[in-house]
Amino acid sequence: MQCRRSLLSLATLSSALLQPPASAAAGTQGTLPGPDLLPDTSCTTPGKAVDEKGFLRIGGIEQWVRIKGGSCAKPVILVVHGGPGNPNTPFADNLFKAWEKDFTIVQWDQRGAGMTFGRNPLTDDEPLVLERLRDDGVEVARYVAQRFGKQKLILMGGSWGSVVGVYMVKAKPELFCGYISSSQLVNESGRASYDATLALARAANDTDSIAKLEALGPPPWTNPRNPGILRRVMRKHEGLRTEPAPKSWWVYAPEYTTPKAEADYTAGEDYSWLQYVGMKGDGIGSKIDLYKLGPKFDLPFYMVQGQEDLMTMPEPSKRYFDFVQAPRKEFVLVPRTGHDPNQPMLDAQYRLLRERIGDCR
Repeated sequence: MQCRRSLLSLATLSSALLQPPASAAAGTQGTLPGPDLLPDTSCTTPGKAVDEKGFLRIGGIEQWVRIKGGSCAKPVILVVHGGPGNPNTPFADNLFKAWEKDFTIVQWDQRGAGMTFGRNPLTDDEPLVLERLRDDGVEVARYVAQRFGKQKLILMGGSWGSVVGVYMVKAKPELFCGYISSSQLVNESGRASYDATLALARAANDTDSIAKLEALGPPPWTNPRNPGILRRVMRKHEGLRTEPAPKSWWVYAPEYTTPKAEADYTAGEDYSWLQYVGMKGDGIGSKIDLYKLGPKFDLPFYMVQGQEDLMTMPEPSKRYFDFVQAPRKEFVLVPRTGHDPNQPMLDAQYRLLRERIGDCR
């Protein structure tokens, strides 16, 4: 999933990097001191609600984690955000409020993103490594499982997060009851997305978008701004064919509305996006190829795909789904849905959670 603020940042690609707050403190996972660090208390009262946000020592740095649910005894969902660099944590209460009666929702800002970036700013010459994010995610999963007394969690990943999610379940399938991917990114398919978007622009006689895309020419590109230009045109034409998400979803949580938090979020997006596209089209996005990881998954695998998605298009996602070998699997094509989340997408995810893997303990 990608949040609203990212849509502006992809075009600006500013390089502002901020220093961590003076309150940043070292420690060990689960025992970190400080008012903005998560506690290390287990779920001893099954009906007790949980509503926490703070830092954990993950992968050698302090990373921001958000946990919320109506009962700490309920199954736990770990959400891997997209981007890279687009945490859902600013909108966590809005997006998943209806799920909290049945699940505990855990989200974290990946290194290079959001609050975690603000705590641990990176410069453009420090690489963002997919395997490092995978290991961070596994460490978050282990912490949460131990914290809430679970043998396994449910894993969800969208867009870029669907790549990190695949890497996580490939590495440690025993930690998860099942994996739900949305807007599954399989490998770099910029040419197909460009061609499909240009065709829609021509069919709509959208002269402004046609001019922009023809000026870019088809990928591959060496200008890191070009993917952001294409994405904005994609969103325009997805918007004409999809059900919009409620505006209330995109109201920021208070901790994300401070000047520093806003600057950290934008700086993290810009850093992560440059790492993804590269300065010459040679970023980590160009190297993604999930087929190389092999077809076998040792857990149920579910894929939710927007029918109108122009960024991770239905055809390559379905081909990869057909390639996957899993104990159980299901492909859900969602009408009136594009790349970004909307109510039909969340409804499809929730159905899978309730009917397929909701009894995860």
